[in-house]
Amino acid sequence: MKNFFLAAVVTLTGSVSLHAAEWGGVSGQITVSGMVPERVLLHAKGAPIKDAEVCAVVDTYSEDVIVDKDSKGLANVFVYLAKAPKAIHPDLKEPKEATMLFDQKGCQFLPHCMIVRKGQSVEVISSDAVAHNTHTYPIKNNAVNVVISPNKGKGMGEMVPCTVAERLPIQVKCDYHPWMIAYWMILDHPYAAITDKDGKFTIENLPEGDHELVIWHEKVGYIDRKFKATVKKGAVSELKAVAVDAKKFTEKK
Repeated sequence: MKNFFLAAVVTLTGSVSLHAAEWGGVSGQITVSGMVPERVLLHAKGAPIKDAEVCAVVDTYSEDVIVDKDSKGLANVFVYLAKAPKAIHPDLKEPKEATMLFDQKGCQFLPHCMIVRKGQSVEVISSDAVAHNTHTYPIKNNAVNVVISPNKGKGMGEMVPCTVAERLPIQVKCDYHPWMIAYWMILDHPYAAITDKDGKFTIENLPEGDHELVIWHEKVGYIDRKFKATVKKGAVSELKAVAVDAKKFTEKK
């Protein structure tokens, strides 16, 4: 009887290991080729703009094209599966948080780019001492335009429900301060990432096999609609680097 239970434990342990190994990840980098663009100055410190006492405390630069001079990595690129796969890792089936925080500080949205799961809500708060409004421009979700009173911390903000998955990131604006622009990617699965300052990204716990990733940037649009990615079980595979011609940033989409 003792041997029977020992065999059962060994079999069960082996089964769990095999199941865990059916998942893997991918990582990659989006870079810029050609002349690296400088960030655009939106307004200088002390500029005579609306709510200057908050909005012009420091030099404010555009966030639509941020390229690291050393790595030539392009920040704020969305990389995601266009459709939910048949299998989703058990740890990722439900989002860890019911609510995502979206702040306004120094008259800039924080974060500039954000991934939201279908069913989550975005709580719009404000660290600023002036009023803002958050105006969304979705394709499938209901558009929202809410006023955010000054100094509204966590638990005091306005809730924006995200009930439908989008095929592209949606734009978010502040009509009071028109330079304030952000993007939310609303998905019905967890397989997405946003590139860091070096243009790098990692997506973990994907089902093994072949996948197609969408690579999208606010200034360029689609960098690649069907980027091939092969996931190997138990490993994080390095994908071929993707280079964006710097000229793309000045072309009309």
